[in-house]
Amino acid sequence: MATIAEIAELVGAPAPQASHSADEILSVSSIEAATHSTLVFATDVATLDAALKSSAGAIVTRSALLAGGDRQDPRVLVVADPRYGFALAARFIKSRVQVCGNRAPRIHPTAVLGADVQLGQGTSIGPYAVLGDRVVLGEECEMLASVTIYAGTVIGDRVLVQAGAVLGATGFGYARSSANGEYIAFPQQGTLVIENDVEIGANTTIDRGALGETRIGAGTKIDNLVHIAHNCIIGRNVVIASQTGISGSCVIEDGAILGGQVGLGEYAHVGPGVILGGGAGVLSHKKVRGPGEVFWGRPARPLRQYLRDLARLSRG
Repeated sequence: MATIAEIAELVGAPAPQASHSADEILSVSSIEAATHSTLVFATDVATLDAALKSSAGAIVTRSALLAGGDRQDPRVLVVADPRYGFALAARFIKSRVQVCGNRAPRIHPTAVLGADVQLGQGTSIGPYAVLGDRVVLGEECEMLASVTIYAGTVIGDRVLVQAGAVLGATGFGYARSSANGEYIAFPQQGTLVIENDVEIGANTTIDRGALGETRIGAGTKIDNLVHIAHNCIIGRNVVIASQTGISGSCVIEDGAILGGQVGLGEYAHVGPGVILGGGAGVLSHKKVRGPGEVFWGRPARPLRQYLRDLARLSRG
């Protein structure tokens, strides 16, 4: 739980009226399900009007929506970005509930833990999850049903891993004989490190390094059905959408965004803040750079160039 005054300070809203500042918010909700102890948000006039008519205990919105009409209400918290403010408050309220509750690790009886596993306070392990030897998890992590974490994987604080994800498996790496074409496995004995506040979607797979490490930077969000191969370095606050495949030894720098079904060849390099549109492909050993620049197509090229090329093709 949190008071309205605490939430206002957290999201950067002006202090609420004294009569409401101590009111407690227990959770967030949709406007339709709002009660006197829930927080809701509004990003347009119609949604704000619905929120004001609801039983919500507090409403996060922006100042521009309050102009005109009878929308003055002591429950309103004015912020620059209501959606972000709402999410920030939701995380804060959830952490308060966990702090007030049992801080010991919560392990489902069907989970299997190897030798020397380390679990931080407030971490939970779901049904049929499997953790190998010497796995380390930080505080307030959630490993949901059937998650598999291979030996030696290190995971930071507040990491969420959805059902069926596989972390730290051996990579797809082989050495081929030039004499007879035979493939033999290249050693896959490195590590996987996942930093704080990372979220990993259902059935996503992230391989350990071959001889070094695979690393997922703090704050990165990975969708369902993504594959990240061995020795990849993913920066901070990267967003990777569903069905993306990232080959071995790729680098994705801070703040990049990869749309659905993006493909990266081995040793590809995506610069900071780059946006790769859905279905884009970066060839092996190629680099795409330009903070905030959008790339599209296979092979990926700047959006304007891609659209020009598409127009030429359509003219035939």
